[in-house]
Amino acid sequence: MIGIVGGTGIGERLLAQGGKPMEVTTDKGLLIGQVVQIGRAEALLVGRHSAGHKVPPHLVNYKAMALGMKQLGIKHCLSTAAVGGLRREWLEGTLVACSDFLDFTGRNQTLFDEQVVHTDFTHPFGPEGRNALLEAGTELGISIQPAGLYLCGNGPRYETPAEIRLYGQFGADMVGMTAATEAILMREAGIDYACLAIITNLAAGISPNPLSHEEVVDMMNQTGPTVVRVLEFAAQKLAA
Repeated sequence: MIGIVGGTGIGERLLAQGGKPMEVTTDKGLLIGQVVQIGRAEALLVGRHSAGHKVPPHLVNYKAMALGMKQLGIKHCLSTAAVGGLRREWLEGTLVACSDFLDFTGRNQTLFDEQVVHTDFTHPFGPEGRNALLEAGTELGISIQPAGLYLCGNGPRYETPAEIRLYGQFGADMVGMTAATEAILMREAGIDYACLAIITNLAAGISPNPLSHEEVVDMMNQTGPTVVRVLEFAAQKLAA
């Protein structure tokens, strides 16, 4: 089974496909998803922000998500993330296979609060999942940037122009609120986790306009069908 976590604009699109509801009880809470068949791949679809986009990024139960997938024996997880862009040449709608991250959330989430475990992050995002996303893009004729540095903030507010200038000095290509936390916990759970980021807008101070969640949702609605095609194709590659 493959895990697929859908973020803003994608989670509800995935869950609308139906499938068999599944609940997994973990020591850290409940993982709720739907099991569907995608070609040869059986996939657990999870809406990161729950039905109706009700759970903000800093309150998502990331631990239950990672532990639940581990209990199901899932070895690969694909996800999506709506992000603000720091590179002017990456226009709205650009897809990026995240390759590294900076964690500025302050959440300090780990599965190892009661023992000392130091986890290697030489490859911050799962190599197998990243390759599957990039191969899917190539075979479908969909352009995907092969690498990008994702800076993760806590949210739910957007960043200030000064913060974005600082993040740019660190080399960040995009900014979001979720994927680094997922990458950390999934890696600790032994799951190869890859994230397909979608540039929905230029970040604060780069964009000439104030930021709004509505513009993010609009862009995700436009790119949603393409993103789902990539996820489904990549899932089948991983299942094979």
